[in-house]
Amino acid sequence: MSLLIDYKDVEIRHREQVVLHDVNLQVSAGEFVYLLGRVGCGKSTLMKSFYAEVPVYSGSAQFLGYDLCQIKRKQIPFLRRKIGIVFQDFQLLPDRNVEDNLMFVLKATGWKDKNLMKTHVADILSQVGMADKAYKMPYHLSGGEQQRVAVARALLNSPDVILADEPTGNLDWETGHDIMELLYSISKAGMAVVMSTHNLTWPEQFVGRKLLFSNSKVEEAAQQIN
Repeated sequence: MSLLIDYKDVEIRHREQVVLHDVNLQVSAGEFVYLLGRVGCGKSTLMKSFYAEVPVYSGSAQFLGYDLCQIKRKQIPFLRRKIGIVFQDFQLLPDRNVEDNLMFVLKATGWKDKNLMKTHVADILSQVGMADKAYKMPYHLSGGEQQRVAVARALLNSPDVILADEPTGNLDWETGHDIMELLYSISKAGMAVVMSTHNLTWPEQFVGRKLLFSNSKVEEAAQQIN
């Protein structure tokens, strides 16, 4: 499988404070990887380092073919177009409907043909079970529906990696389970998914690699969950 993330002896700092050190991580296409640990342990910081919002202080950090230790500012938008991000709080634009939320992203990433854009949006919404909700405003959707739209947004530009930061954190168990099924199906189709979560029941039901964050370090669980 294609290696997408290759971190070796990485150290990440925030305002001179060491957040994570000695990070060694390799992620290939199609893997589902959980980031597990208490609040403030560095899960979100590691994710932010992937898309160059937080710089890598030292070590070797390759992400989707980019050297994050040497990346230039002008390269960052192109890196980010290869990533889909799903947030805990959805972050949909409240002043436009579902279709226009997704059209906005396509326009921002260089799409021009309006008919092609509309067709693509319809296809992606169908993939996440929201084909009949394109005209809805975000505030008319349930939390689970909003998160499905957020997943659709993340898929728009066929990313190599989906980063999901507590994607079920604001959802009840049943709705969260539906979102997990959706994300898991995405990884089974060949896309890597890296997900932070406090919900330790998800790794029991949706098998994946587990990375444990503690004392500014990241360690892989010794055994996979069966």
